[in-house]
Amino acid sequence: MIFIKLILAHLLGDFILQPNSWVADKENYKLKSKFLYLHILIHIALSLIFLWDLQLWWVAVLVGITHFIIDAAKLTFQTVKTKKRWFFIDQLLHVLVIAGISFYFQEFSFEFLQDQYFLKIMMAALFLTAPASIFIKILLSSWTPAPDGPNSIQTESLTSAGKYIGILERLLVFTFIMVNHWEGVGFMVAAKSVFRFSDLAQAKQRKLTEYVLIGTLLSFGLAVLTGIIIK
Repeated sequence: MIFIKLILAHLLGDFILQPNSWVADKENYKLKSKFLYLHILIHIALSLIFLWDLQLWWVAVLVGITHFIIDAAKLTFQTVKTKKRWFFIDQLLHVLVIAGISFYFQEFSFEFLQDQYFLKIMMAALFLTAPASIFIKILLSSWTPAPDGPNSIQTESLTSAGKYIGILERLLVFTFIMVNHWEGVGFMVAAKSVFRFSDLAQAKQRKLTEYVLIGTLLSFGLAVLTGIIIK
């Protein structure tokens, strides 16, 4: 149970409760940023809350210390060109630390995973919200849509509409998989294609179409893969 609880705390602390302004401040001021230390304190507090056992205070402190070391290394050594690489290294190291703690408590067994089904659902659903959006954004950062021009799409978009559409579609796909209705996933893909790609076809921008297609496939792919892992 410690593994899932600490992963939940990590997802909340690293993605939900860390505004973009904090990230920008940390990248600008690195170890001098006050938000770096506030970020670590939030992770320690969340770990304590999710563990809900004062005897495990040292686990929360260990998570905080290792989180600081990993974040400090990322802020110190990453460059503009290696930012994407360091993001995934950073997340992998955090998960490995949590996995190491779980191995210490001998948690990884088939019986344990079967007993934690509800927490696994919560963890997966939380991952498919803001964390998945950030993962997709990082993966797509190497490409940019075609610039505005005579063939560009001229529409007024709601603030952060794309982000919330992505979150809703991933949660719906995940729900369909959990209830064994894979046909619902096909319906979602078809509906997204009708509403989105008709506009792109009118725009006659191949690069923008490919950009949106990659983003859509990544979004659906993450949701499907997450559902398969939980099942």
